[in-house]
Amino acid sequence: MQVPVTVLNASTKREQGRKAQVGNIAAAKAVSDIIRTTLGPRSMLKMLLDPNGGIVLTNDGHAILREIDVNHPAAKSMIQLSRTQDEEVGDGTTSVIILAGELLQAAEPWLERHLHPTVLVRGYMRALEDAIKTSQDLSFSIDTNDRSAMLQVVQSCIGTKYTSRFGSLMAELALDAVQIVSHDAGGGQHEVDIKNYAKIEKIPGGTIEECKVLKGVMFNKDVVVPGRMRRRIQNPRILLLDCPLEYKKGESQTAVELMKEEDWAALLKAEEEWIAAACNQIAALKPNVVITEKGLSDLAAHFLTKAGISAIRRLRKTDNNRIARATGATICNRIEEIRETDIGTKAGLFEVVKIGDEFFTFIVDCKVGNCMPTVSTWINGLHSSVQGGWQAHQCIKVSVVPLVEGHHPVSAACYASLHKHAPHASFAMQACRLSSAFVLCMTA
Repeated sequence: MQVPVTVLNASTKREQGRKAQVGNIAAAKAVSDIIRTTLGPRSMLKMLLDPNGGIVLTNDGHAILREIDVNHPAAKSMIQLSRTQDEEVGDGTTSVIILAGELLQAAEPWLERHLHPTVLVRGYMRALEDAIKTSQDLSFSIDTNDRSAMLQVVQSCIGTKYTSRFGSLMAELALDAVQIVSHDAGGGQHEVDIKNYAKIEKIPGGTIEECKVLKGVMFNKDVVVPGRMRRRIQNPRILLLDCPLEYKKGESQTAVELMKEEDWAALLKAEEEWIAAACNQIAALKPNVVITEKGLSDLAAHFLTKAGISAIRRLRKTDNNRIARATGATICNRIEEIRETDIGTKAGLFEVVKIGDEFFTFIVDCKVGNCMPTVSTWINGLHSSVQGGWQAHQCIKVSVVPLVEGHHPVSAACYASLHKHAPHASFAMQACRLSSAFVLCMTA
């Protein structure tokens, strides 16, 4: 039988058995030690340098760990654990990392006594079942329509963050934003898609008290011809396009033979006639605002200005989708296929405002009615405030499940339950339950 050949990098290290187990525990413990000081009401902020050269001050565990570049598989698993916690719950990213690190450290003495890892895992799973049962006994439901109760839930998520010094401002912003985006999907279900339809615009300067929730869309764009196109329109009719309003240039293999000067003039005239026909088709539907994701030529801007239409070009696809949802418009891919029903009429105000050195377009006062709402949160100042607001968004998304009275009392109750049931189990089960109880006691 031929001996298998394994090709490895010269710098690759292979660890097996007890040495690999100890290495994995050490790597996980190192990750948990990084963010240990950011837990609790007296936590310290970490100063991070992001890839763009900006400085971020935060005590959010997930925000810190996602900036860390690690190579160890166990350390990567810990960072993935934090990411999963943030996506599913939106809070507790620091606690789960510290708890996981402590559980692994508590298992190390039992590994040294030659207790098999599968036995330890089985014991930990049994302890998890007991802890879940205890948590369910302590849980209670909450009415999502009770604003004061919901504000308490959000405040508990961001109370230890930097934004807590601004009172309930961030909690109210987050709650308002999620309630606007929330959509009844039928069957007693609510759709809360904050990833696609709730956006935070970060604007330098100003004060934190100037932050507000806009019932509509806000993006960093100005009209194509600022001096001639209107920057403020009441009850606008908005047309959204995913096609260019400029003459399509020939590909690399295109060849044009010009024999005399009139041929060049004929080419220019054909281009002008095509753009004029396209703009006339748009003007026939009488929109006030035309927004396209692609380019818009100066000639097209001239024809649209003559028709009294304000135009914005090269908008991001995500922003265009949010405008379509907020105004009830349909994004059109071909000018020839535009119909009256594609025009968005649910917006109350279209306005372009200069904030600082930048121009921002506001499409606000959208009538929720038949269209699904979207929201922009206008944030001045600290980036950590933005992160706190997003955490609150995520927490509200899952707040329909039963809640418990915070981390510390639940940890203490689970500790008492595990300590009570440990003597009635086998030696391995006792070891894992007592280890879990010890970790819960230390992290409570």
